[in-house]
Amino acid sequence: MSSVSGESDVSGDNEDRGANSAGEVFDDDVDLESLNEPAILTKDVIEEEEQKAKEELNADANGITFARHSKTSQDVDDTESFSELPIRPAAQIPGSPEGSISTPDDTPSIQGSILSSPGSSAPASHSSMSRLHHPGPLQPFERRFSSRLSPSPLQSPRVLSPAFLTPRSRQSSVSSNLLHHQDESDTPQPPWEVVRWTKLKKISAQLFSEVGKRNFGRPTCLSVAASIVIGTSKGYILVFDYHQVLKSIIGPGTKAVECGPITSLAISADHSTIAGGHATGHIFTWELSRPAKPFLHIPPLERDRLDDRRSDGHISGTAILHVGFLGTRHTALVSADDGGMAFSNLATRGLGAVARTVKITRILGRYPLTAQSTERPRKPSSVLAFAPLPLGNVEQPTDDMGLTALLTPYLLVIVSTTPLAQTQHKASRPKELAPHSTLSGCLAWFPAVKLKTPSGSAQQSVSKTKLVYCWSNILTILDVDAVIVTEKEKPTDLHFQPRNRWRGDEAIVAVQWLSRSVLGVLTISQRLVILEDNSLRMTDSFDLLKKHIYHEDLFSKQLQPVIEHLDEEDISMHGVVADAFHMSFRAYKGRLFLLGFNDVSIGTLSNWADRLLALMEDGDFIAAIGLATSYYNGDADKLTVGLPDDDTARHNLVQEKLLDMMAASLKYTFARKEDVIDSETREKQLVDLAAVCFTSCLSMKEQDFLFGDIYEAYEEGSTESIFFETLEPYILDEEITSVPPDVLKDLITFYASSGRAKRLEEMICRLNTQTMDIDQVTTLCRQYNLYDALIYVWTQAIGDYITPLINILTLIKILEFDDSEDETQNVHMASAMKVFPYLAYSFTGRIYPSGLDLPESEANRAKVDLYSFLFSGKPLEWPKGSKEGFLTRSDKGPEPPFPYLHMLLEFDTGSFMSMLNEAFEDPFLNGEQDIVSNGNGVQVNGSQQPSALTPSRQYITNILLGVIASGRLNPEDIIYFYMFVARNLPKYPQHIILPGTSLHKILIGLCNYPTGVIKDDCQLSVEYLLSVYHPPDVQALVPLFEKAGFHKVLKSVFRGSQQYARLLEAYLDDTDSRDDVFDCIRDCLRPNRGLSKKQINEVHSVIVSRAGDLATVDAFRTAQVLKQHAPSLLRKFLDALEDESEAQYQFLRSLIEPEEQSSVDFQYLGEGSPAGFAERYVQLMCKYNSTHVADFVSLLKSGDLRLGPVLPALEKSGVIDAAVVLMARDGLVSDAMERLVKHLGTLEIALTGLINAATESPDAGNTEEAVEDLLNSVQKYCKVGIWLCQGQTRTMERNPKRKRQDASVGDTEQDLAIDEVLWLDLVDTVVSITKSVTSAAAELDSNHVDPSTSLPKPVDTTKITTTLRAAVQQTFSALLASTAAPAKPPHPGPTNGAGAPAATTSAPRSAAMQPRAGRPGPQSQSQSHPAFLRILRAFLTRASRSSPSLSDLRAVLAEIFAAYTFEETILELANRFLDKDAFHHVAEVHALRQRGWRPRGQVCEGCRKRAWGPGAGGDIWDAWERKGELDEEKRARAKVEDGGGEAARRLERGKGKADTDAAGSGKGHVEGEDEEDASGDRKEELGPLVVFACRHMLHRKCLERAQQRLERQEGAGGERSGSKRQFRCPLCA
Repeated sequence: MSSVSGESDVSGDNEDRGANSAGEVFDDDVDLESLNEPAILTKDVIEEEEQKAKEELNADANGITFARHSKTSQDVDDTESFSELPIRPAAQIPGSPEGSISTPDDTPSIQGSILSSPGSSAPASHSSMSRLHHPGPLQPFERRFSSRLSPSPLQSPRVLSPAFLTPRSRQSSVSSNLLHHQDESDTPQPPWEVVRWTKLKKISAQLFSEVGKRNFGRPTCLSVAASIVIGTSKGYILVFDYHQVLKSIIGPGTKAVECGPITSLAISADHSTIAGGHATGHIFTWELSRPAKPFLHIPPLERDRLDDRRSDGHISGTAILHVGFLGTRHTALVSADDGGMAFSNLATRGLGAVARTVKITRILGRYPLTAQSTERPRKPSSVLAFAPLPLGNVEQPTDDMGLTALLTPYLLVIVSTTPLAQTQHKASRPKELAPHSTLSGCLAWFPAVKLKTPSGSAQQSVSKTKLVYCWSNILTILDVDAVIVTEKEKPTDLHFQPRNRWRGDEAIVAVQWLSRSVLGVLTISQRLVILEDNSLRMTDSFDLLKKHIYHEDLFSKQLQPVIEHLDEEDISMHGVVADAFHMSFRAYKGRLFLLGFNDVSIGTLSNWADRLLALMEDGDFIAAIGLATSYYNGDADKLTVGLPDDDTARHNLVQEKLLDMMAASLKYTFARKEDVIDSETREKQLVDLAAVCFTSCLSMKEQDFLFGDIYEAYEEGSTESIFFETLEPYILDEEITSVPPDVLKDLITFYASSGRAKRLEEMICRLNTQTMDIDQVTTLCRQYNLYDALIYVWTQAIGDYITPLINILTLIKILEFDDSEDETQNVHMASAMKVFPYLAYSFTGRIYPSGLDLPESEANRAKVDLYSFLFSGKPLEWPKGSKEGFLTRSDKGPEPPFPYLHMLLEFDTGSFMSMLNEAFEDPFLNGEQDIVSNGNGVQVNGSQQPSALTPSRQYITNILLGVIASGRLNPEDIIYFYMFVARNLPKYPQHIILPGTSLHKILIGLCNYPTGVIKDDCQLSVEYLLSVYHPPDVQALVPLFEKAGFHKVLKSVFRGSQQYARLLEAYLDDTDSRDDVFDCIRDCLRPNRGLSKKQINEVHSVIVSRAGDLATVDAFRTAQVLKQHAPSLLRKFLDALEDESEAQYQFLRSLIEPEEQSSVDFQYLGEGSPAGFAERYVQLMCKYNSTHVADFVSLLKSGDLRLGPVLPALEKSGVIDAAVVLMARDGLVSDAMERLVKHLGTLEIALTGLINAATESPDAGNTEEAVEDLLNSVQKYCKVGIWLCQGQTRTMERNPKRKRQDASVGDTEQDLAIDEVLWLDLVDTVVSITKSVTSAAAELDSNHVDPSTSLPKPVDTTKITTTLRAAVQQTFSALLASTAAPAKPPHPGPTNGAGAPAATTSAPRSAAMQPRAGRPGPQSQSQSHPAFLRILRAFLTRASRSSPSLSDLRAVLAEIFAAYTFEETILELANRFLDKDAFHHVAEVHALRQRGWRPRGQVCEGCRKRAWGPGAGGDIWDAWERKGELDEEKRARAKVEDGGGEAARRLERGKGKADTDAAGSGKGHVEGEDEEDASGDRKEELGPLVVFACRHMLHRKCLERAQQRLERQEGAGGERSGSKRQFRCPLCA
């Protein structure tokens, strides 16, 4: 039960608990102890430094002091007191000035392309063609200019945030000391306790001592409010105050101690009355002011008088598990027992206990069944959790309703007990509950309270009433809204809304509200989980197993049927019932109280101030500042640590303390002498402190404090470099965009003097120019060549776009080129190259170098100024008022026309054209050429001009044409202009118009490119140009295109002129896209293409002449295309390829076996190939892939391959198996066997020779490998011979009657059939090989047995003998299997003279009737296997000729009979396994038959008549009687038939006496005939019942009717199996 109204007091105050505690922490004076110092310090120095630091910190204006624990001298060596945060990487100084120049982009510059976006920068390449400053292989019009800077850099050198700034702060935020000293594998632990536990030693001593247990018994339950109340097993109630003083012992000398142990306790709202429930069902209430006698006694009902009861109440012997007071009344209680019953107990007011009566109302459960009851048993239940709603600190309509929540194994029920008991809400168990999970339940209320920070409205100033309840591992929070009804007679309307649900890892056994927003959840493994209410986020989790929390099994006996007993299919059952923990886990005013088996403990959840104080006491001020910052931002678990959820309130609470902490930390850090600690440690401390201070100030938006107090502290300590390095990443990330002028001045001085000019430039370009000293910044930029920053300051601070351009042009003018010097090392060159990205950005309306968009008016003004200056025809006056123009020549010679344009073109034409290509995409150039004036005739940039020019693309192009025509540029420069015009002319045809002569000149110039590195650029430019320009005689340009290698252009020309043969050659010559040649061939040769015969022949000629190239590109696609579109070229194409070449083989393989060449699913191309292709393919395959020959020929049909051309190649390559297959397929079986025997003989000679020469061979390894290869060949060709013999045996038809010349001698070889001769040759050859090789191996073994020779055997003779004997055994096993199989029945022969059919052999016996091999049976072995015996006799006869003595064949014969025995053993095992499996399956089928199917109901699904069970009528009985009579008649007839005699003969002839009793009229009753009832009406016989697997039941007659209707609808005759009809359920069909 949740704590009562006393909890609401602290609930309302708990929101400010952190604030009050924080004030206490920061206002208390704590002595400052020494920090840990390095071992080099002396004791005197340490004490002096400590004293000075104490005095300075104690003199702080806010009176803030920090406490730290001192360390022993042993800890000094290996302990540091400062934060171990990651150090920011040192700012990188660019090694070369190449960081801010443009880089190419992949975005094509074609019509419709968007403006370029800034990206990473790289300098343009300057490998020259004739002069050093010309770009190299970069595609000048396929790139976009970008600066070294970008709006969001990819990498930032910012210091990594400390661990405590992560969302899971308190699991990962630890002091730097812990982080420094623990191994990485260990989990860092924070220096604070999540819950600070205190053992109540005095209470524990009185309760758990031997005297206490003897006097009071063991503690059984706990309740906490203003007092700590504990119930015992002897019926006593002990009341303690918070000083652990025993204030009262309730129960001695009263009836209460006779009622058994205390099982539940409750304290009234005013803390003056205590209620106790006992294990016997009694309930007593006691006033603390008068504990001598009970205030109220509610006895239980006797179990044997339940039938005669006149009132409700608990039953004697049931334990009162839950009890609670309703509202503020002392006489209103609710209670629940372990039998699943709950009651409301309302006592009347009276003069005493005797005069007071109790009205008891049952609100849940039912009484148990008595002996007289006729009801069927009910499912057992119990009350797992129970709690009345406590009062809050604000009046609510629910205060007078007596709301009580009850949780059973099945339902959550919320009942209002006053004025009448009424159910307000029900909820069933959640579906997410896992089957067979642990059964547990708990709940807790939190009342409505007044909020400290209301939102404004009346409703939002009061929190909602909440109920948390748990089933197993599912936790749910339920909001309760009370709608006030104005009419007095109507009850209050309550709305219940489940808000959140949380799933735990294990079952939850207890839950309590620690505050309005924090839950404490206890799991079955005694693990405490802290949850935030709003998000249900687990903020902490720790083990309480060592607390040994008291628990008891209260429910398993009552809920025994709910626990599963080997019924895994019932998902509603649970695996186990959890013990009860609710009586020992309590919460009051944010504190947890635990009743253990050995002690009583109280725990307080540490708030934010406690945690900061713990870090400060641990000496880690940096981590404390970081954690406070996370509290300010709300990243940490703000609700758990007592911080308000409202951002404004939290900021006001934390900000002041955070500023004080930073100020005190800075003062303490810089107050220490530099010689106290080593420089490395001091620098690391300052870096970490700066990082965390920056994070805090930016979170609080306190930049004034950052650049004021913090910077001043670092400046006074002469460590401003650390401050600037920490500031750098924030500026680069644009989190800080404004720096005070004095700080900026120091920043510039520091970076410039330390050689970090490039990094400084990046920082300046991201700062607001309004706070800069323009003169100082521009002077510094010129001094260090920081032209990016210079351009940025001039354009953004002054709005001057001309001055930066003139500065760069001045730099270009003074550049000196030296052929012996690498330009990339020239810093001035890199700065000068920035002119192009600057112009590109400005012409496209972007800020350089950040890339941000300029306002439209500012962008237009910048474009007008720059275009007017750049395309000015003469030098302009600069600076303003100087009356001297800015000249481009250092020698003051005559200026060329358009001097500034000419100067940039001479500097780098390629980069200039790329810039202009990007500028042409801007819509600013779409307008007509006009004059724009700013009103006073003075340009903003200071140039005195009466007007400004708004150029167009045509105007710019004309100027460029004039400059090019002047002849001042080199051909290497002019090619870039040609590419520029060729690519922009198709994109802007309405804006650029040029004469044909100029376009032709451009086309010729592009074909004569000076170097191959720009070949692709020129070709692409020609394609662009030809899309809008059509030369009058394009064929005259073909040689020029061929010379230039413009294959794409040639393809377009040939396709347009329908020169398909040359088009095909162009595809083949283009090495970059040769795969497209097959699409070209398809397109040219498709039937509807309309090519003339001459054109087709020309294409054919090219295909044949370039056959080698086509086959090299893709032989498979070549074969496919030719087969589909030009099958007549296949032979010519093959002949055109080099004879006997691999190209021919690949082509034929692609043609005949395409699926082997490619995984793509194309149609089989081998069919329909020209004659001779298959033979040629096999011949080439023997050369290039001999291992595949046998597999290929095995797939061919008879007649697909001619043997004449193939066999020589097969024999030459040694592919004998393929030759055998081909010869057998063509019917040359004897020749095939002869060829195979010959090859086996060759293998025999080779193997014998190797063994004989093995002793003399110097290389034993090669000999062993050669022997193994020969053995594998023998095995392989033995299998080929077996295949040949088996095939002949299966296909040959034998004469059933054989004539023998001499039966005494036996069969001779002349009498054997063809297949038997084949078997004989194979067996003889294999045995001969085995005999010869075995003899050679034995001779080799005998030579090495000689003790005089100690050399090892060169070959493994045992392996050789075993392998060959296995081959013999395999051969004879195959022979046995083939000859034992029944022969095919012969074709019907001619009839004999009498017209009867000729005699035939009898049908073979079944396998079950055949006698086992090797055993005598009804037939002799010669009759079972006549072919085997004939072959064996012939073999022995042949062997006797070569070996007169059979001793040489003894081993071979042993192998033969071993094969016979092996086959017999295998058959016996197989029969045994089959018998076992058959028995098993038959047993399963029998079990399923015996189980049967239970019908779904008692009525027929067809006629809807009751078929069985009560109410079925007497027809079933009558039918049962008739069936009995018929069975009796059948038994009598069977008895007569078994006895024989005259009666049986008469019965057989049908003359027996009919049994008229059973049949009525002398005719047997026919099933299904209609009967007449007593009234004469015909009564239909419905037949037996039919039950389907779906449990539907029908009469046989009803089923047949339904089946007929179904068949008529389907138009089929029904499903039949043989002569039996198969029914199916008409409902499921």
